[in-house]
Amino acid sequence: MQNLLYGILFLALVTSSCAPAVIGAGAVGAYKTGTDERTMGTMVDDSTISSSVKIDLISASDVKARHIDVDVINGVVTLTGLVESASEIKRAEEIALEVKGVKGVSNFLVVGSKSIGQAIDDKFIVGVINKNLIVEPSMKSMNIDVDSNNGVVTLTGIASSIELKSRALEIAQKTSGVVEVIDNLKVRTP
Repeated sequence: MQNLLYGILFLALVTSSCAPAVIGAGAVGAYKTGTDERTMGTMVDDSTISSSVKIDLISASDVKARHIDVDVINGVVTLTGLVESASEIKRAEEIALEVKGVKGVSNFLVVGSKSIGQAIDDKFIVGVINKNLIVEPSMKSMNIDVDSNNGVVTLTGIASSIELKSRALEIAQKTSGVVEVIDNLKVRTP
């Protein structure tokens, strides 16, 4: 019976043109996991922390979590996005620090909003930077998360060398529409 359900799901994906997206996302996820500088245990811990922070932010009545991006590298939480007040910035950081396993918080939240046009521009900027990081011959992994808010780009992740960190920052800085680049990249220690 279970195989029949999987078969029906597969056919639904194929006939709805969603299969390439699902398969492509799986391939990217597998590639990213296979090239990540962290151990599998650390990746699982970071994922658990990220999920916990997101759930706690969503549950908080005094924080508008839908515009907050949460990334976690080696137990350090990075918050990026736009919020409505300075008190939300402070509260989001407090919530993140309360989650078990969090070693610290890099808080890049800013007070502001964005129009639909700005949201589209940010998506475009992120897409261009990600594409350029992927096609860069010296980049051997996809360990860099790119976020953009009104043209302010934050790069978070692990670079395997100082040179690759510098190259990633350069790629972001040279991207059309980028106003500022926030460097939240760590260099892998041997």
